[in-house]
Amino acid sequence: MDILALEAKGGKVEAPPPPVSTKPRPKPPKKPKRIVYFEVEILDARTKEKLLLLDKVVGREGMHGLLQCPGRPLKDEEVLQQLPVGTTATFYFRDLGAQISWGTVFLVECIGPLLIYLMFYFRLPFIYSPKYEFTTSKHWVVHIACLCHSFHYVKRILETLFVHRFSHATMPLRNIFKNCLYYWCFAAWMAYYINHPLYTPPYYGEQQVKSALVVFLFCQLGNFSIHVTLRNLRPPGAKTKKIPYPTKNPFTWIFAVVSCPNYTYEVGSWLGFTVMTQCIPVAAFTAVGFVQMTVWARGKHRTYLKEFKEYPSLRSPILPFVL
Repeated sequence: MDILALEAKGGKVEAPPPPVSTKPRPKPPKKPKRIVYFEVEILDARTKEKLLLLDKVVGREGMHGLLQCPGRPLKDEEVLQQLPVGTTATFYFRDLGAQISWGTVFLVECIGPLLIYLMFYFRLPFIYSPKYEFTTSKHWVVHIACLCHSFHYVKRILETLFVHRFSHATMPLRNIFKNCLYYWCFAAWMAYYINHPLYTPPYYGEQQVKSALVVFLFCQLGNFSIHVTLRNLRPPGAKTKKIPYPTKNPFTWIFAVVSCPNYTYEVGSWLGFTVMTQCIPVAAFTAVGFVQMTVWARGKHRTYLKEFKEYPSLRSPILPFVL
Protein backbone atom coordinates (compact mmCIF):
# COMPACT_ATOMS: atom_id res chain seq x y z
CA MET A 1 0.00 0.00 0.00
CA ASP A 2 2.83 2.37 0.79
CA ILE A 3 4.45 1.70 -2.56
CA LEU A 4 1.18 2.38 -4.39
CA ALA A 5 0.81 5.60 -2.44
CA LEU A 6 4.28 6.72 -3.41
CA GLU A 7 3.57 5.93 -7.03
CA ALA A 8 0.41 7.94 -6.85
CA LYS A 9 2.32 10.89 -5.56
CA GLY A 10 4.82 10.50 -8.39
CA GLY A 11 7.60 9.35 -6.12
CA LYS A 12 10.30 6.97 -7.25
CA VAL A 13 11.15 3.74 -5.51
CA GLU A 14 14.86 3.15 -4.99
CA ALA A 15 16.09 -0.22 -6.16
CA PRO A 16 17.71 -2.44 -3.50
CA PRO A 17 21.56 -2.33 -3.48
CA PRO A 18 23.27 -5.00 -5.51
CA PRO A 19 24.47 -8.00 -3.50
CA VAL A 20 28.05 -7.70 -2.24
CA SER A 21 30.36 -10.34 -3.63
CA THR A 22 31.87 -12.53 -0.90
CA LYS A 23 34.69 -13.78 -3.07
CA PRO A 24 38.11 -12.43 -1.95
CA ARG A 25 39.84 -10.22 -4.37
CA PRO A 26 42.79 -11.87 -6.02
CA LYS A 27 46.11 -10.79 -4.50
CA PRO A 28 48.32 -8.79 -6.77
CA PRO A 29 51.23 -10.81 -8.07
CA LYS A 30 54.32 -10.60 -5.89
CA LYS A 31 57.15 -8.65 -7.28
CA PRO A 32 60.17 -10.86 -7.79
CA LYS A 33 62.86 -10.26 -5.21
CA ARG A 34 65.86 -8.45 -6.49
CA ILE A 35 68.77 -10.85 -6.65
CA VAL A 36 72.11 -9.33 -5.86
CA TYR A 37 75.12 -10.93 -7.47
CA PHE A 38 78.68 -10.63 -6.22
CA GLU A 39 82.04 -11.00 -7.83
CA VAL A 40 84.28 -12.86 -5.38
CA GLU A 41 88.06 -12.99 -5.63
CA ILE A 42 89.88 -15.56 -3.50
CA LEU A 43 93.56 -15.11 -2.72
CA ASP A 44 96.10 -17.23 -0.89
CA ALA A 45 96.44 -15.82 2.64
CA ARG A 46 100.20 -16.37 2.71
CA THR A 47 101.38 -15.55 -0.80
CA LYS A 48 98.47 -13.27 -1.85
CA GLU A 49 98.33 -15.21 -5.12
CA LYS A 50 94.98 -15.27 -6.88
CA LEU A 51 93.42 -18.73 -6.55
CA LEU A 52 89.94 -18.27 -7.92
CA LEU A 53 87.56 -15.67 -9.35
CA LEU A 54 83.84 -16.36 -8.92
CA ASP A 55 81.31 -14.44 -10.99
CA LYS A 56 77.59 -13.99 -10.27
CA VAL A 57 77.67 -15.39 -6.74
CA VAL A 58 74.28 -15.09 -5.04
CA GLY A 59 74.35 -12.97 -1.87
CA ARG A 60 72.82 -15.75 0.21
CA GLU A 61 75.87 -17.95 -0.31
CA GLY A 62 78.14 -18.63 2.65
CA MET A 63 81.89 -18.06 2.60
CA HIS A 64 82.82 -20.26 5.58
CA GLY A 65 86.33 -21.60 5.55
CA LEU A 66 87.74 -18.34 4.24
CA LEU A 67 89.29 -15.28 5.84
CA GLN A 68 88.00 -11.77 5.35
CA CYS A 69 90.57 -9.02 5.06
CA PRO A 70 92.36 -8.11 7.32
CA GLY A 71 92.26 -11.69 8.57
CA ARG A 72 89.03 -12.27 10.51
CA PRO A 73 87.87 -15.86 10.00
CA LEU A 74 84.33 -16.10 8.68
CA LYS A 75 81.72 -18.08 10.60
CA ASP A 76 79.71 -20.85 8.98
CA GLU A 77 76.43 -18.94 9.26
CA GLU A 78 77.69 -15.71 7.69
CA VAL A 79 76.56 -14.93 4.12
CA LEU A 80 77.75 -12.38 1.60
CA GLN A 81 74.79 -10.04 2.08
CA GLN A 82 75.63 -9.65 5.77
CA LEU A 83 79.28 -8.81 5.27
CA PRO A 84 80.61 -5.22 4.96
CA VAL A 85 81.68 -5.69 1.35
CA GLY A 86 80.60 -4.28 -2.00
CA THR A 87 79.50 -6.26 -5.00
CA THR A 88 83.16 -7.01 -5.59
CA ALA A 89 84.69 -8.78 -2.58
CA THR A 90 88.11 -10.22 -1.84
CA PHE A 91 88.62 -13.12 0.54
CA TYR A 92 91.68 -15.06 1.63
CA PHE A 93 92.08 -18.81 1.81
CA ARG A 94 94.34 -20.34 4.43
CA ASP A 95 95.44 -23.96 4.17
CA LEU A 96 95.01 -25.49 7.64
CA GLY A 97 96.87 -28.65 6.68
CA ALA A 98 95.90 -32.15 7.73
CA GLN A 99 93.01 -32.13 10.21
CA ILE A 100 91.54 -34.62 12.69
CA SER A 101 88.29 -34.52 14.63
CA TRP A 102 88.25 -33.30 18.22
CA GLY A 103 86.41 -36.41 19.36
CA THR A 104 89.08 -38.71 17.94
CA VAL A 105 91.85 -36.79 19.70
CA PHE A 106 90.00 -36.86 23.02
CA LEU A 107 89.38 -40.59 22.80
CA VAL A 108 92.96 -41.49 21.87
CA GLU A 109 94.53 -39.26 24.51
CA CYS A 110 92.28 -40.79 27.21
CA ILE A 111 92.40 -44.46 26.22
CA GLY A 112 96.21 -44.41 26.31
CA PRO A 113 96.62 -43.39 29.99
CA LEU A 114 93.89 -45.81 31.02
CA LEU A 115 95.68 -48.81 29.50
CA ILE A 116 99.20 -47.66 30.38
CA TYR A 117 98.35 -47.25 34.06
CA LEU A 118 96.80 -50.73 34.20
CA MET A 119 99.95 -52.22 32.69
CA PHE A 120 101.96 -50.93 35.64
CA TYR A 121 99.24 -51.82 38.14
CA PHE A 122 99.26 -55.48 37.09
CA ARG A 123 103.08 -55.35 36.91
CA LEU A 124 103.48 -56.82 33.48
CA PRO A 125 106.88 -58.31 32.58
CA PHE A 126 109.84 -56.06 31.74
CA ILE A 127 108.53 -53.24 33.96
CA TYR A 128 109.83 -54.19 37.38
CA SER A 129 112.11 -56.97 38.63
CA PRO A 130 111.10 -60.47 37.42
CA LYS A 131 110.18 -61.56 40.94
CA TYR A 132 107.42 -58.91 41.01
CA GLU A 133 105.77 -59.91 37.72
CA PHE A 134 101.97 -60.11 38.00
CA THR A 135 102.05 -59.43 41.74
CA THR A 136 99.89 -56.93 43.62
CA SER A 137 100.81 -54.24 46.10
CA LYS A 138 100.25 -54.80 49.79
CA HIS A 139 99.20 -51.16 50.28
CA TRP A 140 95.47 -50.55 49.87
CA VAL A 141 96.08 -46.95 48.75
CA VAL A 142 97.66 -48.32 45.55
CA HIS A 143 94.39 -50.08 44.68
CA ILE A 144 92.32 -47.00 45.54
CA ALA A 145 94.58 -44.88 43.33
CA CYS A 146 94.13 -47.30 40.41
CA LEU A 147 90.35 -47.12 40.78
CA CYS A 148 90.41 -43.31 40.89
CA HIS A 149 92.73 -43.00 37.89
CA SER A 150 90.65 -45.45 35.84
CA PHE A 151 87.40 -43.78 36.89
CA HIS A 152 88.70 -40.39 35.75
CA TYR A 153 89.62 -41.52 32.23
CA VAL A 154 86.55 -43.73 31.76
CA LYS A 155 84.47 -40.69 32.70
CA ARG A 156 86.31 -38.56 30.13
CA ILE A 157 85.77 -41.18 27.42
CA LEU A 158 82.04 -41.39 28.14
CA GLU A 159 81.76 -37.59 28.19
CA THR A 160 83.48 -37.40 24.82
CA LEU A 161 80.99 -39.88 23.36
CA PHE A 162 77.76 -38.65 24.96
CA VAL A 163 78.17 -35.20 26.57
CA HIS A 164 80.63 -32.89 24.83
CA ARG A 165 79.56 -30.72 21.90
CA PHE A 166 82.61 -29.29 20.23
CA SER A 167 82.49 -25.76 18.81
CA HIS A 168 84.97 -26.77 16.08
CA ALA A 169 84.81 -29.96 14.07
CA THR A 170 88.53 -30.52 13.62
CA MET A 171 91.99 -29.57 14.86
CA PRO A 172 95.46 -29.90 13.28
CA LEU A 173 96.62 -33.49 12.99
CA ARG A 174 99.87 -32.69 14.85
CA ASN A 175 97.86 -32.04 18.03
CA ILE A 176 97.13 -35.72 18.51
CA PHE A 177 100.86 -36.47 18.80
CA LYS A 178 101.44 -33.56 21.17
CA ASN A 179 98.47 -34.43 23.38
CA CYS A 180 99.22 -38.13 23.48
CA LEU A 181 102.87 -37.47 24.35
CA TYR A 182 101.75 -35.34 27.28
CA TYR A 183 99.06 -37.63 28.70
CA TRP A 184 100.69 -40.96 27.96
CA CYS A 185 104.13 -40.07 29.31
CA PHE A 186 102.76 -38.56 32.49
CA ALA A 187 100.53 -41.60 33.00
CA ALA A 188 103.52 -43.93 32.69
CA TRP A 189 105.62 -41.79 35.04
CA MET A 190 102.91 -41.66 37.71
CA ALA A 191 102.01 -45.33 37.39
CA TYR A 192 105.64 -46.47 37.64
CA TYR A 193 106.12 -44.90 41.07
CA ILE A 194 102.67 -45.50 42.54
CA ASN A 195 102.71 -49.20 41.63
CA HIS A 196 106.40 -49.75 42.38
CA PRO A 197 107.11 -52.59 44.85
CA LEU A 198 109.04 -50.13 47.04
CA TYR A 199 106.27 -47.50 47.06
CA THR A 200 105.79 -45.82 50.46
CA PRO A 201 102.22 -44.99 51.58
CA PRO A 202 101.25 -41.41 52.57
CA TYR A 203 102.74 -40.05 55.77
CA TYR A 204 99.42 -39.59 57.60
CA GLY A 205 98.11 -42.96 56.50
CA GLU A 206 94.44 -43.83 56.27
CA GLN A 207 93.17 -40.42 57.35
CA GLN A 208 95.11 -38.67 54.56
CA VAL A 209 93.95 -41.15 51.92
CA LYS A 210 90.27 -40.96 52.89
CA SER A 211 90.24 -37.15 53.03
CA ALA A 212 91.91 -36.90 49.62
CA LEU A 213 89.50 -39.49 48.19
CA VAL A 214 86.53 -37.35 49.27
CA VAL A 215 88.06 -34.31 47.56
CA PHE A 216 88.75 -36.31 44.39
CA LEU A 217 85.22 -37.72 44.11
CA PHE A 218 83.59 -34.39 44.96
CA CYS A 219 85.53 -32.60 42.22
CA GLN A 220 84.86 -35.36 39.70
CA LEU A 221 81.11 -35.01 40.26
CA GLY A 222 81.44 -31.24 40.03
CA ASN A 223 83.37 -31.48 36.77
CA PHE A 224 80.71 -33.75 35.28
CA SER A 225 77.92 -31.40 36.40
CA ILE A 226 79.58 -28.43 34.71
CA HIS A 227 80.03 -30.37 31.47
CA VAL A 228 76.34 -31.31 31.43
CA THR A 229 75.36 -27.69 32.11
CA LEU A 230 77.53 -26.43 29.26
CA ARG A 231 76.04 -29.06 26.95
CA ASN A 232 72.51 -27.90 27.75
CA LEU A 233 73.43 -24.35 26.75
CA ARG A 234 74.02 -25.43 23.16
CA PRO A 235 71.30 -27.53 21.49
CA PRO A 236 72.42 -29.78 18.62
CA GLY A 237 73.42 -27.71 15.60
CA ALA A 238 73.19 -24.37 17.45
CA LYS A 239 75.96 -21.84 16.91
CA THR A 240 74.91 -19.07 19.28
CA LYS A 241 76.78 -18.70 22.56
CA LYS A 242 75.12 -18.07 25.91
CA ILE A 243 76.35 -17.05 29.34
CA PRO A 244 76.40 -20.05 31.70
CA TYR A 245 74.62 -19.44 34.99
CA PRO A 246 74.16 -21.51 38.16
CA THR A 247 71.32 -24.02 38.07
CA LYS A 248 69.50 -26.00 40.76
CA ASN A 249 72.45 -28.38 40.85
CA PRO A 250 74.66 -27.23 43.80
CA PHE A 251 77.80 -28.16 41.87
CA THR A 252 77.02 -25.39 39.38
CA TRP A 253 76.72 -22.62 41.96
CA ILE A 254 80.42 -21.91 41.50
CA PHE A 255 79.42 -20.26 38.20
CA ALA A 256 78.59 -17.22 40.33
CA VAL A 257 82.29 -16.51 40.87
CA VAL A 258 84.18 -18.51 38.20
CA SER A 259 83.97 -18.47 34.40
CA CYS A 260 85.42 -21.95 33.82
CA PRO A 261 84.54 -24.12 36.85
CA ASN A 262 85.15 -27.29 34.86
CA TYR A 263 88.86 -26.45 35.05
CA THR A 264 88.52 -25.56 38.74
CA TYR A 265 87.05 -28.98 39.52
CA GLU A 266 89.64 -30.69 37.30
CA VAL A 267 92.51 -29.09 39.22
CA GLY A 268 90.80 -30.01 42.49
CA SER A 269 90.56 -33.64 41.42
CA TRP A 270 94.27 -33.89 40.71
CA LEU A 271 95.14 -32.07 43.93
CA GLY A 272 93.16 -34.73 45.77
CA PHE A 273 94.95 -37.46 43.82
CA THR A 274 98.31 -35.85 44.66
CA VAL A 275 97.56 -35.79 48.38
CA MET A 276 96.21 -39.34 48.23
CA THR A 277 99.29 -40.85 46.60
CA GLN A 278 101.89 -38.39 47.99
CA CYS A 279 103.85 -38.86 44.77
CA ILE A 280 106.09 -36.29 43.06
CA PRO A 281 105.15 -37.26 39.44
CA VAL A 282 101.46 -36.71 40.28
CA ALA A 283 102.28 -33.31 41.78
CA ALA A 284 104.21 -32.39 38.63
CA PHE A 285 101.29 -33.46 36.41
CA THR A 286 98.91 -31.38 38.55
CA ALA A 287 101.15 -28.31 38.37
CA VAL A 288 101.61 -28.49 34.59
CA GLY A 289 97.90 -29.11 34.10
CA PHE A 290 97.00 -26.15 36.30
CA VAL A 291 99.22 -23.82 34.25
CA GLN A 292 97.70 -25.03 30.96
CA MET A 293 94.11 -24.84 32.22
CA THR A 294 94.75 -21.34 33.56
CA VAL A 295 95.79 -20.25 30.06
CA TRP A 296 92.61 -21.79 28.59
CA ALA A 297 90.40 -20.28 31.31
CA ARG A 298 91.82 -16.79 30.82
CA GLY A 299 91.23 -17.04 27.08
CA LYS A 300 87.60 -18.09 27.55
CA HIS A 301 87.08 -15.42 30.19
CA ARG A 302 88.31 -12.72 27.78
CA THR A 303 85.98 -14.09 25.10
CA TYR A 304 83.00 -13.90 27.47
CA LEU A 305 83.82 -10.28 28.36
CA LYS A 306 84.21 -9.36 24.70
CA GLU A 307 81.01 -11.01 23.44
CA PHE A 308 78.65 -10.20 26.34
CA LYS A 309 78.40 -6.66 27.71
CA GLU A 310 76.23 -7.91 30.59
CA TYR A 311 78.74 -10.58 31.65
CA PRO A 312 78.98 -10.80 35.48
CA SER A 313 81.94 -8.74 36.65
CA LEU A 314 82.39 -10.77 39.84
CA ARG A 315 83.69 -13.83 38.01
CA SER A 316 87.33 -14.87 37.80
CA PRO A 317 88.74 -17.21 35.13
CA ILE A 318 89.55 -20.30 37.24
CA LEU A 319 90.07 -19.51 40.96
CA PRO A 320 87.42 -17.41 42.78
CA PHE A 321 88.62 -13.86 43.52
CA VAL A 322 92.24 -14.89 42.86
CA LEU A 323 92.97 -15.93 39.26
